[in-house]
Amino acid sequence: MKLLNYRIKTFFKYKDLIIELVSRDLKLKYRRSFLGYAWTILQPLLLMMVWVIVFSNLLGKNIENYPVFLLSGRMMYDFFSQSTTGAMKSVTGNSALIRKVNVPKYIFTLARVTSCMVDMVLSFGALFIVMVVTGAKFYWTLILIPLVVVQIYIFCCGLGFFLAQFNVFFRDTEHIYGAILRALLYMTPILYEITRLPENLQIFIKVFNPLYYYVGQFRDIVYYGNIPGPRIFWGGWIIAFLMLAIGVWAFQRSKNRFILYI
Repeated sequence: MKLLNYRIKTFFKYKDLIIELVSRDLKLKYRRSFLGYAWTILQPLLLMMVWVIVFSNLLGKNIENYPVFLLSGRMMYDFFSQSTTGAMKSVTGNSALIRKVNVPKYIFTLARVTSCMVDMVLSFGALFIVMVVTGAKFYWTLILIPLVVVQIYIFCCGLGFFLAQFNVFFRDTEHIYGAILRALLYMTPILYEITRLPENLQIFIKVFNPLYYYVGQFRDIVYYGNIPGPRIFWGGWIIAFLMLAIGVWAFQRSKNRFILYI
């Protein structure tokens, strides 16, 4: 209990630094960009248009309002991909600052995931634009979106902590993880309905692919207008906190040796 209180006090002690790091990440992302933060809406819109043109006839047959179907899944994947990739490089990328300033190292990882979450929330504007243009229904279940955002944020924080400490000691992690992300893109029902897959593969994805829980919940809320089922809802929370526990444990266990490798 004392350790938990200490962690909470430490977090609030450095909250201003976290806010500053999040602000820095967002500014750097759109630095020297003519449209600036408008790209948080334009980028997913442009990508969605390309993907719809390429895959609508191949994988989108018999799927009503394929643009909303596609974007509602892709947004969750993009946040997962960008936040965990950024978190993985958060310690090595701030090595100069870590050597000079004595601050908790987890702050850099947490700030990177948080900045990506802010970016994702801003990009919801693109989703709502597509829904209006395509005549999609706005269900009351949209108010449940924050529940899914919090789940995937916790999961990405946990995985980010794990990847960040692992990347300090094994720099090949970046290349391996890039290949894993590409595989996850096609092993997650983003471009297609999971019912189109063989039953054995469906079971494999539902059991071993954590992204399925968050993409499935978000699509239930936005696209189908349904409350996520108890299995996928509670499974998402359990996986999120389990990953957070593993990530924090691994990070805390290794953090004192970072200085020798960065």
